[in-house]
Amino acid sequence: MSTGTRRARERANTRERIIEAGLRVLESEGVSALTIRRIATDVEYAAPIVYQHFANKDALLLELAAHGYRLMLAELEHTAEEPDIDRRMMQLASEYVRFAGEHPHLYQVMNGGAVDAQDRRRAAAAAIAVLEELVTAWSAAHDVVLADFDDACDIIWGTLYGIASLGYLDTVGNERARRLAQQALRTLLRGWRTDLPENG
Repeated sequence: MSTGTRRARERANTRERIIEAGLRVLESEGVSALTIRRIATDVEYAAPIVYQHFANKDALLLELAAHGYRLMLAELEHTAEEPDIDRRMMQLASEYVRFAGEHPHLYQVMNGGAVDAQDRRRAAAAAIAVLEELVTAWSAAHDVVLADFDDACDIIWGTLYGIASLGYLDTVGNERARRLAQQALRTLLRGWRTDLPENG
């Protein structure tokens, strides 16, 4: 192995350790506990080493948001095995809300104000692409022409986000939120299939 290859591997390993430490702190203590100095202490590096990989806390939070979406997609992979597109959509709704419940602090970084809105959108690009593929497949399966495809995807995304957030309330909880997400998505899809006219 060349010296350059070894250094690149060591650098990648260091970066991965920093990300893993950041996730541990975030998941166990929340975003307020996440600082560069805290991460440096946890990985037993001097703070300047961490700064070589992440210029500041914002850069680390952005990477954690991107990591969260990669983790979410990995956990949603099994839904692709469902051949029925309607059931696959219901599984997506349920699993999205489950993920939010199991990773509350990470989910908040992925969707809250800790990361710039445009950066969050870029971090979510792969997840959005999966949703778009599903909506395309659903539309083709039911011969539905959506008046505005992008709006339809944003409506689904926003609905799931809102219901996942409700799941944090003691009066709702994650299990009920998962059922509500499926019910809401089923209602949306039924409405698009029947092509209900808009009022006003």
